[in-house]
Amino acid sequence: MHVHEALTGRRSIRTFSPNPVDPASIEKIIDAARFAPTARNIQPWEFVAVTDQKARERIASLAENGRFISQAPCCIAVFCQDTKYYLEDGCAATVNILTASYALGLGSCWVAGDKKPYCSQVAELLNVPPSYKLVSLVAVGYPAEQAASGAPDKRPLQEMLHWEKF
Repeated sequence: MHVHEALTGRRSIRTFSPNPVDPASIEKIIDAARFAPTARNIQPWEFVAVTDQKARERIASLAENGRFISQAPCCIAVFCQDTKYYLEDGCAATVNILTASYALGLGSCWVAGDKKPYCSQVAELLNVPPSYKLVSLVAVGYPAEQAASGAPDKRPLQEMLHWEKF
């Protein structure tokens, strides 16, 4: 798959089949995440792949906008050390997770982490040291239904591209 196709074809998926995601696919996804751009090459990220059903149910109960995490066969929690650019670095890694998942034929959906009231509870559940911040939770699995075809409604490029000055 060409990178442009992966970037423009990916859609958020919130319904998943119960088929488990192969551990090798999860490793490929995390491998792609670790190649995300990072300020000063600090690479502050750590990734927790959660495949245990009870743990995913608990995460889903905590994340008010991520109830569907309980249905996904895998949830990837992205944590970063509390560095100056942890949020930017963690978000870049999260985008790579979404894109790599799509390229492997999997569906995914980003659920917010940073500054949410459930961050410390998710970290405690996953045994993450308190010096790390939850950046995102990503549900990953095989889509249970086909995503809407065609591009989503986006502002025209000419409306948002400015040459030389705004």
